[in-house]
Amino acid sequence: MNAQLPKIETAIESRCIPSHERVLPTPAELRLRIPVDAELRARVTAQRQAVRAILDGRDDRLLVVVGPCSIHDPKAALEYAERLAGLAEEVADRVQLVMRVYVEKPRTTIGWKGLAYDPHLDGSDDMAHGLTLSRRLMRDVAALGLPVATELLQPMAAPYFEDLLSWAAIGARTTESQVHRELTSGLEASVGFKNATDGGIDVAIDAMHAAAHPQCHFAMDVQGRPIMRETQGNPHTHLVLRGGHGQPNHDAVSVAACRRAMLDAGLEPRIMVDCSHANSRKDHRRQSEVLLDVLAQRLGGDTSLIGVMLEGHLHEGKQPLNLDALRYGVSVTDACLGWETTADLLRRAAERLRNESSE
Repeated sequence: MNAQLPKIETAIESRCIPSHERVLPTPAELRLRIPVDAELRARVTAQRQAVRAILDGRDDRLLVVVGPCSIHDPKAALEYAERLAGLAEEVADRVQLVMRVYVEKPRTTIGWKGLAYDPHLDGSDDMAHGLTLSRRLMRDVAALGLPVATELLQPMAAPYFEDLLSWAAIGARTTESQVHRELTSGLEASVGFKNATDGGIDVAIDAMHAAAHPQCHFAMDVQGRPIMRETQGNPHTHLVLRGGHGQPNHDAVSVAACRRAMLDAGLEPRIMVDCSHANSRKDHRRQSEVLLDVLAQRLGGDTSLIGVMLEGHLHEGKQPLNLDALRYGVSVTDACLGWETTADLLRRAAERLRNESSE
């Protein structure tokens, strides 16, 4: 019997696909290379506090997480950030803008995974360069005065830029993940848990409970070492309605049901609506309708609606990922609103909120 083992091992080895490994910089090395000085650290702290104040009900402004569906061109993203920083000053009395700097993209099967993974857009997967570009862009956006938002997909990537984040999303596919709930429990940033892809909100409610409690879990420190991390829990979380199975859930009936479910679960109802995905029925132009509907509900007295998410870029629409014909400032993932439409929409929202507060 034992004589058979070498043959079995050889057979198994012959079926294995060869793997290739590349050494990445540790988070500490990248933080040293792209540092956050005391002035910027204080600014990020203030940005986080501004977001928390809205979640806690101490600030009645509308929280708007807005920007490209994903970042594939840091130059275009920074131009967008510069424009958004100017708009943020215009609407700051009634709207708190936070910029989407999404460098990881979840894939249902396969596809481009984002700037952090494949910055050259050609399948070369130069993750060391991708992480560097991602951290530098987030630092530059925060330095412009804009709070930075991203989706946290791979927990091992979080230490590379979590010190720059004011808000983070846990996506519909990962809200149920224990690992992501543990990660959230130790973050300084506020976190929005999205409802499940089928539209169900129970997993997000469970996630908020789990993330609010202290956790002891496997993690990686900034030196790249595996550690056991003990967290204190993150009380700054909320639920994000993004629709499900192609059906929206931003309407007043759905929001009321969500609010009741959160109250029944002992949670303060803090709800953000993702104006894209199923809520817009995958039509980026309908994001405007969704935002205006949410705004009407807020103006009608629903204070549980604390914010919205919008996907916008310099130019409208999306394009295939073709390196020979890439158009500047156009999304390569989900279709986005163009800058002019986004700016007009946010100015209109701020004006309606001003009118309400003056009555």
